[in-house]
Formats: sequence, structure tokens, C-alpha cells
Amino acid sequence: MSVLVVSGTGTEIGKTVVTSAIAAAALAAGRSVAVLKPAQTGVAPDEAGDVAEAARLAGRLTGLELARYPEPLAPDTAARRAGLPYVSPEDVAEAAGKLAAEHDLVLVEGAGGLFVRFDGAGRTLADAARLLDAPVLVVVPAGLGTLNSAFMTSEAMASRGLAHAGLVIGSWPDAPGLAERCNLADLPTVSRAPLVGAVPEGAGRLEPAGFRAAAPGWLAPELGGTWDAGRFLASWPA
Repeated sequence: MSVLVVSGTGTEIGKTVVTSAIAAAALAAGRSVAVLKPAQTGVAPDEAGDVAEAARLAGRLTGLELARYPEPLAPDTAARRAGLPYVSPEDVAEAAGKLAAEHDLVLVEGAGGLFVRFDGAGRTLADAARLLDAPVLVVVPAGLGTLNSAFMTSEAMASRGLAHAGLVIGSWPDAPGLAERCNLADLPTVSRAPLVGAVPEGAGRLEPAGFRAAAPGWLAPELGGTWDAGRFLASWPA
């Protein structure tokens, strides 16, 4: 794949760290990488956003942010309140297409969930993924509640004809409880998509060199890593 959309079942669940890990694994394999953030919200003009964080953790990549809104809200609400232009799915598809012409891998990281509104017409990152004909990777939390949100996201994707690239657990705890361990087996069942990675809790706090060295071990071969779902499940029996 040349373009991969990275979304999730909600906000603050590890999408940027997962994006950074995929970028790090691709860079380590000698691939050129671009990270595109259609809408960055809740960050001041002089603050580092998610693209800058991905570059810090993963290494030398091309970063592009299409819009930045100061309040930590859904992109359409943040744009309207700030009196700034909306980002459209067409804007995202055009930017990703240009990056894909010059890079081996383009990672498009959404804001919040896949169906957070971009504009007043209710269009979303899912519409951009459809225009790009790009698969969507869904980042999920590990604990209670994740099965329902993963199911609903996957159902909505299927109804729109979007390709599911699999699930990655955005923050796997050092000492998972019963719910987390059971979810390892249940997530692929309810979402009808494979589990293709698990990023350890606190991975984003690692020094960049340590992050880059460890990242392939958190991701399945489909994402450029060496992580094995069967072996991981066997390590954490329910």
C-alpha cells in the first residue's frame, strides 16, 4: 500500500504513537515516508503538533498539516468557531496523492474517530479514504468498552465499502487485567478484522533511538514489523 489512513475508535488512544511506529518501521526498511495530518486541533500556532511528534519519534520524514485550529474540538466545530476554512475530503485526497507520487508510504492520521466531521456538510476522513481508495487502520484501546466501539467502526466502514487494514492496540498495559486479555481474542471476532499490532503503554515517552529500535516489534508484517498475533495472545492467556 502507498497510502494508509490511520484512524481509531476515539481520541487519545494512541493514533500518533501508532503512526510514528509504522513510520519508524518503514524508514528502518529504507522506505521514504510522509505523514499527513488533515486537521490539527487544540494546538497553538507555535506548538508542536502530531506531525512534529511523529518526526521526533520516527526520524526523517516529510510532514504536512492541512489546517490547524486552536480549540480541542471536532474539526468542523473548531473551524467554525475560529472563523477558519474547513478541510474537505478532496483537500485530503489531493494532498495525499501528491505525497504518494514522491514517497513509498503516506500515512494519513485523522483526528478522533473515523467519522468525526470535517465540514458543515458532515463529510469525514472516511470520505477521504474512499476518494483515495486507501485502507483504514483502526487504533483501539485495550480495556472495557473497546469491543463495542471496534464493532461499530468496522460495521460503518463495511457499509461504506472501505478496506479494513486491521486493528492495533494503541496502549497495551504492563499488567493487563482480565478484560484486556480477553479482548485480544475478541477484538478480531467482533470487528471481523485481524489484530496487527500492540504498542506498549508509555511507548511515546521513549527516547527516539529506543522507539525506532523497538517499533517493528510492535507491528505485524503487514505494517512492516515482526510482531506475531498468535505468540502475543499466548503470552497473555485469559
